[in-house]
Amino acid sequence: MSKNLVIVESPAKAKTIENYLGADFTVKSSFGHVRDLPEHDMGVDVENGFQPTYEVSTDKVKVISELKKLAKGAEVWLATDDDREGEAISWHLKEALGLPDNTKRIVFREITKTALQNAILKPRTIDVDLVDAQQARRILDRLVGYELSPILWKKIRIGKTNLSAGRVQSVAVRIIVEREREIDAFQSKGSFKITARFDLGNGKVLNAELPKNFATEADALGFLEKCIGAAFSIKNLETKPAKKSPAPPFTTSTLQQEASRKLSFSVLQTMTVAQRLYEAGKISYMRTDSTNLSEEALEKARVQITKEYGPEYYNKRVFKTKNESAQEAHEAIRPTDFSTLNGSGDRNEQRLYELIWKRAIASQMADAQLERTTATVGISTTSEELIAQGEVIKFEGFLKVYLESSDDEGDEEQKGMLPPLNINQILNLADMKATERFTRNPPRYTEASLVKKLEEMGIGRPSTYAPTISTIIRREYVIKEDRAGFEREFKELTLSDDQIRTKVSKEIYGSEKSKLFPTSTGMVVNDFLVNNFNDIIDYSFTASVEKDFDHIADGQLSWKQMIKNFYTPFQKKVAEVKEEAIDRSLTSRDLGEDPATGKKVSVRIGKYGPYVQIGDAEDEDKPKFASLQKGQLMENITLAEAFELFRLPREVGKFEDKEMIVNVGKFGPYVKHDGKYYSLAKTDDPMSVAEDRLVEIIELKRISDSNKTIKEFAEDADAKVLNGRYGPYIAFGKKNVKIPKGVEPTEITYDQVLKLAAETPDKPAGRFGKKAVAPKATVAKEAAPKKATAKKPAAKKAATKKTPSKK
Repeated sequence: MSKNLVIVESPAKAKTIENYLGADFTVKSSFGHVRDLPEHDMGVDVENGFQPTYEVSTDKVKVISELKKLAKGAEVWLATDDDREGEAISWHLKEALGLPDNTKRIVFREITKTALQNAILKPRTIDVDLVDAQQARRILDRLVGYELSPILWKKIRIGKTNLSAGRVQSVAVRIIVEREREIDAFQSKGSFKITARFDLGNGKVLNAELPKNFATEADALGFLEKCIGAAFSIKNLETKPAKKSPAPPFTTSTLQQEASRKLSFSVLQTMTVAQRLYEAGKISYMRTDSTNLSEEALEKARVQITKEYGPEYYNKRVFKTKNESAQEAHEAIRPTDFSTLNGSGDRNEQRLYELIWKRAIASQMADAQLERTTATVGISTTSEELIAQGEVIKFEGFLKVYLESSDDEGDEEQKGMLPPLNINQILNLADMKATERFTRNPPRYTEASLVKKLEEMGIGRPSTYAPTISTIIRREYVIKEDRAGFEREFKELTLSDDQIRTKVSKEIYGSEKSKLFPTSTGMVVNDFLVNNFNDIIDYSFTASVEKDFDHIADGQLSWKQMIKNFYTPFQKKVAEVKEEAIDRSLTSRDLGEDPATGKKVSVRIGKYGPYVQIGDAEDEDKPKFASLQKGQLMENITLAEAFELFRLPREVGKFEDKEMIVNVGKFGPYVKHDGKYYSLAKTDDPMSVAEDRLVEIIELKRISDSNKTIKEFAEDADAKVLNGRYGPYIAFGKKNVKIPKGVEPTEITYDQVLKLAAETPDKPAGRFGKKAVAPKATVAKEAAPKKATAKKPAAKKAATKKTPSKK
């Protein structure tokens, strides 16, 4: 047996580390968290100092048993990640394995031989302050989830039992809801932008524009009329040197933002790919809010830059992090070896590695030196002047490697070079245009821009961004999708050959790609929380809680006192809200009357989402229902839009002498034909989809199904041999039956089907063939409770009730 046992979190990390340590070291993985609060109980004894009860996760019992055997007679080194969550995992391992308090704890920000050797030489013990900070976050989130979620179930009666609230997730939803309402209230204003093209001869053109817009068409027309017959000349030329400086190396949030912009990665995908690169020893730790680089990293960057580009491209920079809570002892995300250009054979890993490499290298490179030229064009008939701008790169500097992207849609692109010009040079006007332009509404959030907003507000930390966004999407409070734009007309007035012509053109505006939209459920839950628990989801309060966690980590605040300060007024408010009457206005809204029947028309929200209803349950006739379409919200749908929904189901012609009926169901819009259902594509509008398109959908599905079906049986239409995701299988009624090895799918008889189906056990109730249970929460995720109970820990669990300190 090895003399030393090193325990890390992931198998991939263990494999990489084992390659660097000698034969005296055995490296094993805990496969993440090993203990947590109970799954079906709050697990926090609020009457006894918020004492938590921790349990070894059911899927980790075997892992703990194996680690206990390996730990006997060995020196144990706890080597989980170097952050609060990693510290908490080390503490839970110590408790679960029964290790002494002086068990060695080692940390490293990169998986390299040098970093590991340095860590082994400088072990420490578990930092209880860091554990307390993570424990405070976990307990606080559990208290909020267990207290608020049952209130949502009771007060917002929409047939859903998975409604939940969370200290950070609910704030994230609030940000998205408030932005949607800003957009809904936004009134776009038009104005006219003046641009001019001057023909300089020999194929050269000068583009210029008026540095202001005109508010009305009449003002724009008046300006163009002044320019009829006018002389244009270069009044002034001004050339100035300028420079651009590189951005600092990546933090967690800036990596998520840039990977979204440049690689179209989701926040979760970025973290998953970065985790693999870290565990393979290719990059430093990917959860960090520091822009700092170590002296060793700075030296490695210098060597690479001077070797690859020359000494004139090098400029040492030390970046100071703006975030007050950032730990400068930690580093930004960077390659472990700047001379390694190929980080992985996996395409996405290599793309992210290149992004990290370029950003880190560029941060230590010289400024780009530019020359910006501004030409002022005089007009003989007016004092107004046109401006033409261009720039030339005199020295590339860091631009040779990398340029940061931006979320701003109207960002100014790099200007081209101006043609040779002289002061007093007479210009020949090719044409001048006044083009109608419209102000843009505030942009909806992408995952990355939401992370940026949360970080700016001081809400959440590097480890919380991805799970927060995943939670609000999984809960269906927010959806992430593309949406087509809308068509609108705009005017363009053109002056050429001393004549002004007007043209009306069309453009598409407002198209969205991978944006976050609130659902009606998300808006209802948000409004309930804002109305009743505004303090809990207040932006400044949530940010101040994050600072409290930082103070606990620094040893300046007791975690129990912090929880008590929060919980005492919170519990009082919970008790008050429980006694209040249900507010039906949150889940329903009257739209008006149906002129044909005089019955009330309302919009409501139910188990499967928002719907419009004509009539009431008390009426003699049964009410009519119609689901809202994609993009429609309960709070702003109009009466006219509601009546449009009742056009469904609609008959759209016939195919093979059978009706094609379009409708919207639980899983979206579909066409029903000959007793079968065919889903419409996301781009198909059920209100306007044409007959020929429906025929195309049906025929394409038939082709797809025919390729899927291997064999059918005359004895039973519900028995088929199909091609599945993992190969051929037998579909027999509601059973999926495995085909034994060596049996040719095309030669299976019906008798064999009956025999194999009889030998296949029925699938137990519940998802995945098991008794349905709520997913286990982790330290990084907010609680999603099943029921709100605050039982005291049972006596038999007393041994696992320890906390790291008695503060």
